[in-house]
Amino acid sequence: MTNYPAITMFFIFVFATLVITYWAAKRTKSRSHFYAAGGKITSLQNGLAIAGDYMSAATFLGISGLIYLSVSDGLIYSIGFLVGWPIILFLLAERLRNLGDYTFADAASHRLDQTQIRCLAASGSLVTVALYLIAQMVGAGKLIQLLFGLPYELAVVIVGVLMILYVSFGGMLATTWVQIIKAVLLLSGATFMAIAVMWTTGFSFETLFQKAVNAHPKSYAIMQPGGLISDPISAISLGIALMFGTAGLPHILMRFFTVKDAKEARKSVFFATGFIGYFYILTFIIGFGAIMLISTNPEFLNADGGLRGGNNMAAIHLANAVGGNIFLGFISAVAFATILAVVSGLTLAGAAAVSHDLYACALKKGKVNEKDELFVSKISAVILGCVAIFLGILFEKQNVAFMVGLAFAVAASANFPILFLSMYWKKLTSNGALIGGGAGLITATILVILGPAVWVDVFGYDKPIFPYKYPALFSVTTAFIVMWLFSIMDKSKSSKQEIAAFDSQFIQSQIGLKIKKKTIGK
Repeated sequence: MTNYPAITMFFIFVFATLVITYWAAKRTKSRSHFYAAGGKITSLQNGLAIAGDYMSAATFLGISGLIYLSVSDGLIYSIGFLVGWPIILFLLAERLRNLGDYTFADAASHRLDQTQIRCLAASGSLVTVALYLIAQMVGAGKLIQLLFGLPYELAVVIVGVLMILYVSFGGMLATTWVQIIKAVLLLSGATFMAIAVMWTTGFSFETLFQKAVNAHPKSYAIMQPGGLISDPISAISLGIALMFGTAGLPHILMRFFTVKDAKEARKSVFFATGFIGYFYILTFIIGFGAIMLISTNPEFLNADGGLRGGNNMAAIHLANAVGGNIFLGFISAVAFATILAVVSGLTLAGAAAVSHDLYACALKKGKVNEKDELFVSKISAVILGCVAIFLGILFEKQNVAFMVGLAFAVAASANFPILFLSMYWKKLTSNGALIGGGAGLITATILVILGPAVWVDVFGYDKPIFPYKYPALFSVTTAFIVMWLFSIMDKSKSSKQEIAAFDSQFIQSQIGLKIKKKTIGK
């Protein structure tokens, strides 16, 4: 049966976001506006936008779906996603804003070789963006498929086309306001769902847990760990990925350049952490509510007892159960808004990595006019959109939260070590950063391909070559060790200059005052 309220709200949102894009396009005339909204975003607006960027399809659909499947595994994800934020707050946000202009590579390459480090940072960013985009495209495809009855492939193409429009025309300003609106709508909708679920239990968590256990076929087994993460190494590896990966996500780090100074960047993280923490509490309740109200209702189940549309749709079905067709329409539209907001941020980060880091700084050595750089950005956004569509179709069967876990593993292995050590360790050299970051990126990528997620689930082999789903424990350790080893072994003339430049970088990172013009790698 066609859900007309859901379809109506869906089109209203799409129309509203296209109007925002048109408005933003008229104001996006320079490189600064395209990449960083001219630095005019306030800390509260940026905190909401970061929350909107971070509370993705993986968070809303994936984690509630994971809690529906296995409570403890869902909790590992939600806690892991959250604990990365204090790392950003205390270690990175302020220094990042003082050292960079548009991308995190600006800060990472500050005293190091521009060409080498930017190429590596851009590579890490693009792999992270690709994996993250897969999760969003799968979530969007399944959602539209459920909502409209369209073929999955067509649904993914629709999302891809809209994403390209937002980024290529509206830039960061359009992306920011889409993310803010989406964050407000998502927090409002999730709050209503959580209250509705708690209302049925008399606002008693004990009753909620008991009813969920009684309703689920596995009974008390759903509270036991091991459904998704069955061994300590996988659990530790996932924890490392989620903690340090947050601090290496290019589309999140890019947001700190949209505010006017380091103080506002720090406040942004404070606001974002509050919004995100509150949201994860809500997903916990929503996941349990789905077990209690949906798992026994044949209206939402297939013939084999599984959820219609897959486990990622647990939150969507719960919306129907507690609020009927109209609220289902609202949540579906919000979930779609969530996906569009995130894919726009991701695509913009990927386009910036290609145009700003690779083209303008690495290839042209900074000698490029803004018009050419913006043109390359827009072409990159179109290409990334096409790649996202292809990957979204290829990885249709994967859990979206799991795919994001892999993206976090790559970000933690390739981006975070370079950014962290360039700011905090004086003896880091370009050669050490290049070899170590490359080792982390290659190790993470190879282990993902050789692991169960790709080797078995995508390629169809019986057994994986690498036994663990999450490579972060091995790849992050590899990155840090190789960076340290090759940095202390580097006795070149340029390495001595890079070490000597640390003090001026340190002062600038603290107070934003430029001591001298750097010349390394130029």
